[in-house]
Amino acid sequence: MDKLDRTLLELLQEDGRMTVSELSKRLSLSRPSTAERMLRLQEKGVILGFGARVSPAAVGRNVQVIIQLSELKIPLMEFEQRIKGFEEIIECHRVTGVVSFMIKAAVTGLEELSLLVERLMPFGDLITSVILSSPVTHRPIVPLD
Repeated sequence: MDKLDRTLLELLQEDGRMTVSELSKRLSLSRPSTAERMLRLQEKGVILGFGARVSPAAVGRNVQVIIQLSELKIPLMEFEQRIKGFEEIIECHRVTGVVSFMIKAAVTGLEELSLLVERLMPFGDLITSVILSSPVTHRPIVPLD
């Protein structure tokens, strides 16, 4: 992966709707060369897809939380399948250490948070933290030199 590919990745992560024409201008490449680079990055699995970033607060999910789950009480695969049905959960990561899973959820308020916690309690021990602010979000990911 060269410098142009890294720049292309940065530009697409800043604005995934940028046209191939605009990208080609910013990269000083022809449109076909730019399109070819994008296709190659997709085929290699570097670019996984394109989508919109939605503000949770703008769609009524004003409270975001991180929930640490430990001491899992059901089989791992069963938990992972069941957690997919929780619409409030926007991320779930299996991690190393004392905690088994880190879960990020976006809820409408404290009442919905309470209901989510009650639904998760049968699966293990929980520690819930409300997110007050997020100084780093959506940082572009590029290969390290």
